[in-house]
This record gives sequence, structure tokens and C-alpha cells, in this order.
Amino acid sequence: MEFLLDPNLWIAFAMLTALEIVLGIDNIIFISILVGRLPADVRDKARRLGLGFAMVSRLLLLFSLSWVMGLTADLFTVMQMGFSGRDLVLLLGGLFLLYKASHEIFVEVEARELDAPPAADAVALKTAGTKLFWGTIGQIAVVDIVFSLDSVITAVGMVDQIGVMVAAVVVSVGVMLVAAKPIGEFVDSHPSVKVLALAFLVMVGMALTAEAFDQHVPKGYIYAAMAFSLGVEALNIRARAKRLALAAAKG
Repeated sequence: MEFLLDPNLWIAFAMLTALEIVLGIDNIIFISILVGRLPADVRDKARRLGLGFAMVSRLLLLFSLSWVMGLTADLFTVMQMGFSGRDLVLLLGGLFLLYKASHEIFVEVEARELDAPPAADAVALKTAGTKLFWGTIGQIAVVDIVFSLDSVITAVGMVDQIGVMVAAVVVSVGVMLVAAKPIGEFVDSHPSVKVLALAFLVMVGMALTAEAFDQHVPKGYIYAAMAFSLGVEALNIRARAKRLALAAAKG
């Protein structure tokens, strides 16, 4: 147990946990938006399943490090540009995020009524609800794999002790599990913030697609832009609340 007294181990654990939490922001936002389309009574279950799958996929990838690192080797070359297994996963994941986020923006802005449940009997509604639930879990699982692969490769580059990586993943997913519900409720209650979050996912999808072509886009730029946009929107929300309160007082 002497290794637990090594300060370098705890520093590596703290840094990796913080990085995993930051990298998990994308995951939380995606899960929150998809779960928001489900009935209120199953949202918590969907969040737990989604984040549980995220943790399992990360741990499985950690215990398959030789295979994961093999994904960085080129499989084929197109126009003098090599493509590895990781590049293909990032490309497909990025395109999926671009499609899904763009579709959700369209539904949110232009076609919300398309998602209204059709008139049907109770059995048909229950069946449709079950299909929607597992369809949502399936979409979360797909994106979990993409984010997990990026997260694990980053972890391998920072730490060479599998125990530290596993502990950091478990703690970071625990933090995400606690944060997912309040973040989801806040996004659901503020449509403008939801559109901003979807725009954030579009940027992430573009960054993943660019990464597949060896064009690295530092995520710090994306997070900084999103933080600035959210700060401006927070001021707008506060201003609207004050106007409503003033109007109510006058009325």
C-alpha cells in the first residue's frame, strides 16, 4: 500500500480526473438533450443507463489498451492521407453528431409539433414509448463509444498506471452522474440554452470530423466560445426575469 503515499500518483489522479470530467461535458450535454425528449418518469433511468454505458465502455477500452493503441496505426491511405481505426471512429461519430444536433436544432426551432405524440390507444403509445426509450439509449451508446475512445487515448498519453486510469474514470463518471440531472433540467427549462447546447454539439461534431483528417482543433477554443455564449445567455435570462417581475408588480 506504499504506492498510495506517492504524491505523484495523486497528482496524476487529480489531473486525469479533471480532464475526464472536462471531456465528459460533451457527453453530458448530448445525454441531457436526448433524455429531454423522453417522458419525465423514465428520464432518470435513461441518464443512469447512458452514463453507466459510458463508464463500462471506458473501462473496457482501458483493459484493451493494446487494441486501442493499435487503432492509431494506419489501415489505408487515400490521396496520401492515412486513415486509422481511430480516424474512422471519429469520422463516423463526428458525422453522427453533426446530423443529430442539426436535426434537433431543426425540430426545436421549426418543427416541434412533429414530435407531438399521435393519437393512439394505450398499447400503441406504450410500444412507441418503449421504442423511443431504447432508441435513445442506442444513440447515447454510439456517442459514448466515440467520446470514450478519445478519452482513453488521452488518458494513456498522461498516465501509465491502469489503476489510476480506472479510478479517474469511475470518479469522473460519478461526477457526471450527479451533474447530469440538474444540467438536463436547466437545459429543458430554457429553450435558448438548449439551442446553444445543440450548437455546441455541432462544433464538437465538426472538431471530431476534422480530427479524423489530422486537423486538430483544440477543445479549449470550443469550450471558451461556449462559455462566453452561455455567459451572455445567462445575462439575457436574468434580464427577462427582471422584466417579467417588474411587469407582474405593475399589473
